[in-house]
Amino acid sequence: MQTVKNIVIIGPESTGKSTLSESLAKHFNTAWCPEYARAYLMKHGMGYRYEDLLTIAKGQIAGEKAMAAQAKNGLLFIDTDMYVMKVWSEFVFGKCDEWILDQIAASKYDLYLLCDTDLPWVKDDLREYPDLKKRKHLYYIYKDIMINQSTPWVEISGGYDERLQKAIAAVEKFIL
Repeated sequence: MQTVKNIVIIGPESTGKSTLSESLAKHFNTAWCPEYARAYLMKHGMGYRYEDLLTIAKGQIAGEKAMAAQAKNGLLFIDTDMYVMKVWSEFVFGKCDEWILDQIAASKYDLYLLCDTDLPWVKDDLREYPDLKKRKHLYYIYKDIMINQSTPWVEISGGYDERLQKAIAAVEKFIL
């Protein structure tokens, strides 16, 4: 069985994570794991509670496992991970479920792509933070996490095409 390299795309909302994940999967002819939170919130609405984040986290992990079976060429692109769940939980509720923290400790990813906030914010029914100052604050929380963990990571910025080219170069450098 081929080992799958897991590349996670993270960052604040409206930074092009889903678009980048899907584009990378298409470029490398493989699968990608969408952010489970979007499907969950579309179904249940934005009136989420602290307990819902654990349900969302478990759905994200299940999605990653399911999509790993569909990965081709030894690559899987993952739109968000447990770091995103941790930041979301702590930012909104001031705490994080131990299960999420345990998943972070046990996880093994091969590369992180950290999306900057330099794309224009795009309104949709699931987004909460149109304020650039708040989004930048979240970006620096993610950047601090990246600096203080051992998996290689690359900052991704610029327009959509530039982001894709930077991300492809990072995958080719660190993974292939």
